[in-house]
Amino acid sequence: EERAVVRKECAAIRAAINENDQDYRHRNLAKLMFIHMLGYPTHFGQMECLKLIASTGFPEKRIGYLGLMLLLDERQEVLIDLNHSNQYIVGLALCALGNISSAEMARDLAPDVERLMQFRDPNIRKKAALCSIRIIKKVPDLAENFMHPASSLLKEKHHGVLITGVQLCTDLCKVSSEALGYFRENCIEGLVKTLRDIANSPYSPEYDIAGITDPFLHIRLLKLLRILGQGDADASDCMTDILAQVASRTESNKNAGNAILYECVETIMSIEDNGGLRVLAINILGRFLSNRDNNIRYVGLNMLMKAIMVDAKAVQRHRATILECVKDSDASIQKRALELVYLLVNESNVKPLTKELIEYLEVSNQEFKGDITAKICSLVEK
Repeated sequence: EERAVVRKECAAIRAAINENDQDYRHRNLAKLMFIHMLGYPTHFGQMECLKLIASTGFPEKRIGYLGLMLLLDERQEVLIDLNHSNQYIVGLALCALGNISSAEMARDLAPDVERLMQFRDPNIRKKAALCSIRIIKKVPDLAENFMHPASSLLKEKHHGVLITGVQLCTDLCKVSSEALGYFRENCIEGLVKTLRDIANSPYSPEYDIAGITDPFLHIRLLKLLRILGQGDADASDCMTDILAQVASRTESNKNAGNAILYECVETIMSIEDNGGLRVLAINILGRFLSNRDNNIRYVGLNMLMKAIMVDAKAVQRHRATILECVKDSDASIQKRALELVYLLVNESNVKPLTKELIEYLEVSNQEFKGDITAKICSLVEK
């Protein structure tokens, strides 16, 4: 029945296209986008996108660019209105370029996008930064052109622009060692100050989630600091105080707080740091294991498996909690906890840990007995 309706509607749209119906062109394209999302072929409507983009009105251009992003792919040649006097049309063009740009388009339009990162309107600056991410992924050679504009976005007060600037810097660091060195040298102090300001900021209804100011920006900043601190002792030293503050003061009774704590722990475990901060991070993971949310417990176990390679002694302090997770009703938590117990075993604790596992073997579910038995046999051989 659906196919019959779609066939009938597509035939009507084709007829309207052939008749060059100006009044209903944007409505027909909106219908085609819906049909495309249902999984039916809509290639015959691609030229309609270009016709709407070439029109003068904003509503027509809006539908045209939306259709362009859905119905066309990056191999199509498209004229983009990056120099239009209407900032909303410029915004549409940036959205399209950020979604469908090929390497050739990216190379040709990079100077325009770089210029728009200094535009007076914050929404255009934000979209230009997002578009830049696409450009440097398509053409990594252009990364150095965006280093200075990206660093200027880190001083923004508008959170939307700031978070895209942070993401642009993160992606620049991934594709260019020169950019990584530049941001290490020039931006770490500013990033630390920004994170401190956000962590200490008073209630802000515009950005508040569960009592925390803009957790999304918190997380992006922590990810960028992690990249900058990895393998660099001086950079790591600059961020230890703020990481300790975030780790110790962030509320863990809400998902937003736990997300920040998770990223903070990831950052602490990745940078060049002394043992004190790592112990704090592992203690946070220990608290994760006592959380009622299965997802948080599973994340905690996963992170502890990485942490044991860095500081096994600190992880050993949470052995009792980890053993309790082996007895959890959730099968995935049981298996992950069992793997972690196996990694914890050493000469001093092999007997008590094996004893615990044998005792649990007697009361465990039938499908889990095989896993426990295999681990006990491995421990004996070990």
